[in-house]
Amino acid sequence: MINRPTYLKEGDKVALVSPAYWMPEDTLMQTAEVIRSWGLQPVIGPHTNSLNVNVYAGTADERADDLLWALNDDTVKAIVCSRGGYGSIHLLNRIPAEVYQRHPKWLIGHGDITMLLNAAVGAGTMCIHGPIAFQIANEQEPATMLTRKMIMGNLPQYKVASAPYNRCGHAEGILIGGNLSSYAAIAGTKFHLSPDQDIILFIEEVEEALHDIDRLFYMLRLILDFERVKGIIFGTFSSIKFDLQFGSVEQMLIAHLHDLDIPVCCGFPVGSNSCLPLIEGAPCSLDVTLDKAVLTFNIEGSVEPYDIGREQPQLLKPELVAI
Repeated sequence: MINRPTYLKEGDKVALVSPAYWMPEDTLMQTAEVIRSWGLQPVIGPHTNSLNVNVYAGTADERADDLLWALNDDTVKAIVCSRGGYGSIHLLNRIPAEVYQRHPKWLIGHGDITMLLNAAVGAGTMCIHGPIAFQIANEQEPATMLTRKMIMGNLPQYKVASAPYNRCGHAEGILIGGNLSSYAAIAGTKFHLSPDQDIILFIEEVEEALHDIDRLFYMLRLILDFERVKGIIFGTFSSIKFDLQFGSVEQMLIAHLHDLDIPVCCGFPVGSNSCLPLIEGAPCSLDVTLDKAVLTFNIEGSVEPYDIGREQPQLLKPELVAI
């Protein structure tokens, strides 16, 4: 069973921590002000903006101590990760699974934080693949507004305009995934979701070569039992080096799925630039038709339709580049 953390109410504490890269203090303060404007009380981890020589927010032990402090403090109801980058993998064996289980609370982030999100889900606690500090500091972004509503119990039902390479169908399963490089490193390990549950998989990537994305997805096909993958959501793929003969990332990835009769939603705005929040570990349904795709979180909470429509980024189709 995967537990849903308690939704927040006015006055609840939200911790800011840096499990990976360091974040400048002025950005943290801006993020704290936005969280305060939500009627919540921001608290900042001791090492959150402690820069060391490797651009991490302190040593691995210091970063783990900050996350453990936030997880173990029962007055903290949500945890916002300041940024990704690299370094979350150092914390995996430093955060016991029982900590996530004893103190379920909303852990929020994306990118490299994908590893910690999936560790939380694997331990039995839902979390939010959503905006990090600098995106929350820009409170005009839809992702920030939706995240605030989500942790308060107002859940979006996402409706996404049709995109090239979509596949129609209906799927139900536990929503998991995230940044492809980070997710591929944790899939199939002890930190991953138990193998007896159906999955709706979502992935995104930034600043990778097309052949690296190809290899990482092959790794997933080898590691995961794709019989349990009932639907797939492809997010944004930004700043990609096109070194293989494909017109888009989606065109290449859909070729991996020729043997699977499952719905596929392409172009969902979740990634490094546009990161609409998704509840990892939540039972969901995905419905893809000729004109749209709909993602519904099947958990307790009020539901409000959110039509992405024209906000959806166009799939990249640059001129082909030879290897």
